[in-house]
Amino acid sequence: MNKNILIGITGGIAAYKICSLINFLKKERVEVKVILTEAAQKFITPLTFQTLSGNTVYTDMFKIIDTTQVEHIALAKWCNLMLVAPATANTIGKIANGIADNLLTTVVMALPKETPVLIAPAMNTNMWKNEFVQQNIKKLKEIGKYHLIGPSSGKLACGNEGEGTLINSKEIIAKINALLE
Repeated sequence: MNKNILIGITGGIAAYKICSLINFLKKERVEVKVILTEAAQKFITPLTFQTLSGNTVYTDMFKIIDTTQVEHIALAKWCNLMLVAPATANTIGKIANGIADNLLTTVVMALPKETPVLIAPAMNTNMWKNEFVQQNIKKLKEIGKYHLIGPSSGKLACGNEGEGTLINSKEIIAKINALLE
């Protein structure tokens, strides 16, 4: 089976860690396309991910890249799995509540029922432990297509220690492989 993975990158400092993840995936001959939210672009540029993936990076729901297709539908059909990493509290909340107000969340809503979505949260410990975030996580887990991995514990960008760091690339890849078997 061809492995086509669509990575949705949200606006967290851990966005830079996805660079090494893409390198690992490319070494395993995985085809990778990337969606960057507007907030993610404040941390890392589309050019970085275009260079690493060898594909166009998608950043705007209303920027037409291919006039022969409806972009969010074509991306949803293309992938065997969608990875959202780092997944912020904001994006997790949108997905859990069916809010499709940017390209990433619109693609998630357009995915075929059988396409798994792997969500790798990364945020401050207090945000991770927030009741609303935990309710959204629980809601996603109850739906069969959403799979969560992490977060890990460690030193956070704010300087605190605790749960909330993005899980390492090797664990994400192992989970991807398990989901695609």
